[in-house]
Amino acid sequence: MNKIFRKCYYFAKPFIPRSVQLDLRRRMARLERLRNRNTWPIDECTSDPPLGWVGWPDGKRFALILTHDVDTAQGQDKCVALARMEEALGLRSSFNFVPRRYQVSSSLREYLAEKGFEVGVHGLYHDGKYFNSRKEWSKRVVQINRYLKEWLAVGYRTPSMHHMLDWFHDLNIEYDASTFDTDPFEPYPDSAKTIFPFWVHKEPYKNSGYLELPYTLAQDFTLFVLFQEKTTELWKKKLDWIVQKGGMALINTHPDYMNFNGERLAREEYASELYKEFLEYVIGNYNREVWHVLPREVCTFWKTWRHSDLYSANLAKAES
Repeated sequence: MNKIFRKCYYFAKPFIPRSVQLDLRRRMARLERLRNRNTWPIDECTSDPPLGWVGWPDGKRFALILTHDVDTAQGQDKCVALARMEEALGLRSSFNFVPRRYQVSSSLREYLAEKGFEVGVHGLYHDGKYFNSRKEWSKRVVQINRYLKEWLAVGYRTPSMHHMLDWFHDLNIEYDASTFDTDPFEPYPDSAKTIFPFWVHKEPYKNSGYLELPYTLAQDFTLFVLFQEKTTELWKKKLDWIVQKGGMALINTHPDYMNFNGERLAREEYASELYKEFLEYVIGNYNREVWHVLPREVCTFWKTWRHSDLYSANLAKAES
């Protein structure tokens, strides 16, 4: 989706019925899926580890990071049910809220923090206008940084995965999660082409910047709403491949689209049991091999690794 088309789309979007938007997106997604069948959901070119890579902590085979974007107030109302599902399985995740789209509950943020979950900032609005101009971005940065500070958050993700990685240096963050290893269905389809985190330097300072965490498992909206998949086989297939490559399995789901009550599914809903079944698959098959942590904990590990003597030695060896 080029820049002009993106601007036109987001200008017209409020006037297009949601059912029409969804139908158009499904048609476009089917074409893109066919066109990118050799690089989605698995792109073999994304599996090379970083230079100087020493592996995940404690000899774990791969990393598992769970994240959720809470796009609407209705999604916010489902967060406790989602957190309890994960907690019952011994898992924790990050919840990213949109501060100016709905009234973000302070009691919910406190509840999640007390239970060991993480809270992140998911843009400011959900309007697709973040990078129309540097001037507009600068205005939003001030407010986004205020919410980061108020919420004690260290992570950020732009709505709809819009990203300008150089611009994100204006944010007071330790990590961003607005990219992906491969996903041709997003407005900014340029992929990070890696299933590992990577450091985004702020030139000319080599040690400054932030960690980028691309999601490596397809978004739930893509699988269950756009393609109307009935199983989690695509998730499982991709996960097994990531495990083989020793990468990072980072998933981004939305409570907005989950149905927790077992009633008839709405147009843009899927049964929450699908997500639970996938998590049970991970635990059942890889419990001893997985390093499951929150995004902020990946940052701590990455910074320690990048400043280690072993990293420097391995990096020098790899570059020689």
